[in-house]
Amino acid sequence: MQSTDLGNKESGKIWHRKPSPAARDGIIVNIVHNTSDYLPKVLRFLNVAFDSTGDCLIAGDHQGNIYVFDLSGNRFNLVQRTAQACTALAFNLRRKSEFLVALADYSIKCFDTVTKELVSWMRGHESSVFSISVHASGKYAITTSSDTAQLWDLDTFQRKRKLNILQSVGIQKVFFLPLSNTILSCFKDNSIFAWECDTLICKYQLPAPPESSNILYKVFAVTRDGRILAAGGKSNHLHLWCLEAKHLFRIIQMPTKVRAIRHLEFLPDSFDAGSNQVLGVLSQDGIMRFVNTQTCKLLFEIGSLDEGISSSVISPHGRYIASIMENGSLNIYSVQALTKEINKPPPPLVKVIEDLPKKKVNSGDLKVKVKSGRIQRPAKSRESKAQTRILKQDLAGNFENKENELSDGLNKKRLQILLKSYGEYPTKYRMFIWRSLLQLPENHTAFSNLIDKGIHVAFLNLQKNYPIKSRKLLRVLQRTLSALAHWSTIFSDTPYLPLLAFPFVKLFQNNQLVCFEVVATLIINWCQHWFEYFPNPPINILGMIENVLAFHDKELLQHFIDHDVTSQLYAWPLLETVFSEVLTREEWLKLFDNVFSNHPSFLLMTIVAYNICSRAPLLHCNLKDDFETVEDMQAEVDQQRVEDEAWYHKQELLRKAEETRREMLLQEEEKIIQQRQRLAAVKRELKVKEMHLQDAARRRLLKLQQDQQEMELRRLDDEMERKVHMRDREIAATAKDLEMRHLELESQKRLYEKNLARNQEAVAKEMREDADAYRRKVDLEENMFHRLIGTDQTQNEKTQKLIEENLAEAEQVCLNTDWRIQALHKQRCNDLHRNECYQEMAKLLRKNRRKEIEVLDAMMEAETKKWEEAEEKDFHLKSEKKAAALSDASRKWFLEKEINDAAEHAQHLCGRVMPKGQNEQVTSSCLPRTSQSNDISSVESLTQISLNQRRTHWDTMERDLMERVRNLRQRLTAQARNRCQTPPVLAT
Repeated sequence: MQSTDLGNKESGKIWHRKPSPAARDGIIVNIVHNTSDYLPKVLRFLNVAFDSTGDCLIAGDHQGNIYVFDLSGNRFNLVQRTAQACTALAFNLRRKSEFLVALADYSIKCFDTVTKELVSWMRGHESSVFSISVHASGKYAITTSSDTAQLWDLDTFQRKRKLNILQSVGIQKVFFLPLSNTILSCFKDNSIFAWECDTLICKYQLPAPPESSNILYKVFAVTRDGRILAAGGKSNHLHLWCLEAKHLFRIIQMPTKVRAIRHLEFLPDSFDAGSNQVLGVLSQDGIMRFVNTQTCKLLFEIGSLDEGISSSVISPHGRYIASIMENGSLNIYSVQALTKEINKPPPPLVKVIEDLPKKKVNSGDLKVKVKSGRIQRPAKSRESKAQTRILKQDLAGNFENKENELSDGLNKKRLQILLKSYGEYPTKYRMFIWRSLLQLPENHTAFSNLIDKGIHVAFLNLQKNYPIKSRKLLRVLQRTLSALAHWSTIFSDTPYLPLLAFPFVKLFQNNQLVCFEVVATLIINWCQHWFEYFPNPPINILGMIENVLAFHDKELLQHFIDHDVTSQLYAWPLLETVFSEVLTREEWLKLFDNVFSNHPSFLLMTIVAYNICSRAPLLHCNLKDDFETVEDMQAEVDQQRVEDEAWYHKQELLRKAEETRREMLLQEEEKIIQQRQRLAAVKRELKVKEMHLQDAARRRLLKLQQDQQEMELRRLDDEMERKVHMRDREIAATAKDLEMRHLELESQKRLYEKNLARNQEAVAKEMREDADAYRRKVDLEENMFHRLIGTDQTQNEKTQKLIEENLAEAEQVCLNTDWRIQALHKQRCNDLHRNECYQEMAKLLRKNRRKEIEVLDAMMEAETKKWEEAEEKDFHLKSEKKAAALSDASRKWFLEKEINDAAEHAQHLCGRVMPKGQNEQVTSSCLPRTSQSNDISSVESLTQISLNQRRTHWDTMERDLMERVRNLRQRLTAQARNRCQTPPVLAT
């Protein structure tokens, strides 16, 4: 096993001697990347991908170095440094020199391996891209991350569609089916959907796997024909789905040492028409096992427990396997070396016993002893004869069966029946059937050895004799002929070998190994007797053709003989060109379907049949010259054609040179345009970067401003909290002051009530005294009136007395009631005012300015109402006073009038009855009018004085309370005004 260290080299050879991979491991070369810095370290490869040809691969390491490895040219080149790890690669785009790389910053970039320049830059993912799938046409690509999958147009590098999913359902893989227009999406809940690429309409959904399997799909692989889907996960079971029938048709159980499957990939085969049967399974132990999905047999494996594999990719033609090892190196495996023992052909049925080498005869050896008598042989019974006969029949039958049984499960007899029914094999499976009929060994090693010898000297100037427009076809023909010449030197001098090999080269130009083996098999089996008279034509073969023609058409043969036309003229040109110059492509393919399916003599019979089919024009040729004239004309035509081709070739070269120069100019112009476009793209990208940077700077500035605003808000919040705390403290202090003031008011109220009670007691005492005096006065008046009006007015006097007492009592009750009403009113006003103050203080913490103003307006309205009510009470008190004064005045006038009448009447009686002295005494005793009036006026004055004092006292108390209410209202208004002037943020 060879090992190559890339080091700091940007280009070089992959291997320095011809690789010869061993069959046990199949490793062509091991590639490592070690840095030669002061502290050397290993740069680990992360991803690898093959191009569409399968001879080139691209690999990227965790530092963003991307290398291209040309396995056919034995060269590697550093094509890009991305400065960040790549997460996915794709190298099978429409433009062969371009590749896609997904980077760690969630972006996808397209680079050119030739110019090493950036072609495009695609963004849109918000997580790491782990898969890139390219459409078979190379026009579209699907990039997949854990949360989304996006469809890109690789002509414009614009995103067409985006697959959005729920966060609870993650994506496992989204990819194109090979050679189709279908997208397969696989999710973490085992749901698999198929979508049409153009319309993105869901075509179908695979049913859920059986519950007994209990496996969550994580890795997937599809055959080249897109018919079978393999799925695996954290289990040793593999599920095989038929995408055409949409059902699970097989479950394969891997060995017990396999606990989880990390990667799946089918091994392509050149002759299975895309229905791959070998599946590579990479398990958790780092070993990749290749199993046959039909026979469920383990074919071979790569990797080991010591050198485990991290990931693997198989080339499209199935020749190479590129594996990234767990130690970060890259291994290239040869599939041919790994399958050498599997594809080893069976031993031949015919064994050749060689003679012993001849010894020199000595004189002593000539002397022998001869004994007389018969030779003793064992007797043979009939049973033994029959047994021997049966044995021979069995051997013949087994040989025939083995001859009819072909590889890949085909049967020659069935193929012949199919060919006889349809006249040809299906175009799709023709190459596969030919490979099975010819039993090609596919010996890559032997063919590589022949190719490595280079172009044979005999075919260096092949283009001069056989000018072919297609340089690829000429190069393949030259290589095939050189390989045949190196294989056997006689082919270097065979003039008709290019004519014999050309149709097969043209048919198999994309698979040179198959082309070489088909021509070699044709020569060995159908042309093996052509070289017995070399360099002359095969006279023995031509004699067979002539004998067959004589048997089937004696007339035509006699016509040839009569005109001296030999088989070298009517048969050999057809043989050496294998009918390629007289049949079309479809006819030639149908012919060789029959040639390869029948005995080698079928080709000779075809020569005879062709002449018999052409007997009518041939019988019209009466001269040999007609036949040779035809041959010479053909030669002249060929010569003229060669000259014309040479002239046309020169003209073509001139035209191509001119076109080349024009193309060079156009390419230069195109390069200039592309460079301008790339410069414009770079400018756009720089502009985008600048915009991104500006956006980032703006975002940082906005974030800084937001942080500053948040800090300012926090500061304002702290200030607000501090002010609220201070306000709460002030309110608490104010509440305490109010409570203290309330206590003071309560104490003053109690004091006032005490004083009022004392004053009331004094007033009551005075009123009692006044009442006593009044009663004495009333008694006196009653006595006087009793004396005046007599006994008949006793009842009236009592009634009058009662009325007067009731009136006095009513007056006293009215006064007491007014006093109580005023006291209760004051208490209720105090309670209401206290409640309103408490409510206002509570509302100051919750409500805004308008509510406070409404509360103040309500208080002002309440104040207005109070004043109106006080005015009404004052008016009512004044009216009551006026009514009482009018009653007193009326009663006083009535009493004075009656007293005067009584005095006059008594004076008149005394003047008539009593003497003068007695009359004066009686008069003086009966007429105390002036003193009584003085007493009455004194009582009224005392009553008026007590009422005035009480009214003055209550007015003073009311003014004091109203002054305190106004002071409290002013303080609350000032606090509300200060709170309304605070900033809006704090208010909020």
